[in-house]
Amino acid sequence: MTAKQNKKIAIIGGGNLGTSIAKGLVNSQFPAYNITVTRRKVERLQALAELGISTTSDNIKAVNSSNIIIIALKPYRLNAVLKEISNSLNPEKHILVSLVSGISIEKIKAGLNPDLPIFRAMPNTAIAINESMTCIAAPKATDNQKDTLTALFKGLGRSIIINEEMMDAATVLAACGIAFVMRFIRAMVQGGIEIGFDSKTASQIANQTVKGAAELLIQNGLHPEEEIDKVTTPKGFTISGLNEMEHNGFSSSLIKGILTSYNKIDQ
Repeated sequence: MTAKQNKKIAIIGGGNLGTSIAKGLVNSQFPAYNITVTRRKVERLQALAELGISTTSDNIKAVNSSNIIIIALKPYRLNAVLKEISNSLNPEKHILVSLVSGISIEKIKAGLNPDLPIFRAMPNTAIAINESMTCIAAPKATDNQKDTLTALFKGLGRSIIINEEMMDAATVLAACGIAFVMRFIRAMVQGGIEIGFDSKTASQIANQTVKGAAELLIQNGLHPEEEIDKVTTPKGFTISGLNEMEHNGFSSSLIKGILTSYNKIDQ
């Protein structure tokens, strides 16, 4: 068992994201018995319990039995939960990792032991299948703490360390970005149906095409336009389709959507 797997993890908040992380940890061979997930309505965590994960509505119990505390809550619930567990958090034992969007480390620290290591991370729901892009802000972290965090999230996909001021942008590009890509795939499927495929076949083609396009960029390290150039011939039907999309605002509407989501964070 690796040092990472010897750690005990509490996920405070068993909603969609918290549940996805728990499943991703198990999929990456992290021992289920070293994971605790909390939720007020604990009966909704039955699927996790069947995997061998400890489930409870007792946040303090979860904290006391763990080393890494992952907060996966809605912003409006954060302060109440931090107040509840504050006396149980031990700087010598615990690392606190907040997945709460829009709440800075400085705000999280208020009311907690000033020596408690606090970091932020923003994964996306692909963490459930170990394909997340997780951005981590770890100011003042020791090298050992950074290694612990990156090792944890690396097993759940890819992870990078970024400056904390970029966390809101990471939330939009990585977390909201899953929904943006899903909407693009849905549109591809609808287009496929328009040109004659049934829904299931159109979905299979669209899903694999998007996966392949992403892997080309990841593995070759190229700019998207370089790959586009390979399939756009003079007077061809690919460039005709691309130009029609651009005439109707394809790229600009996506960029505006990203900016709108980003600006919404501070409201």
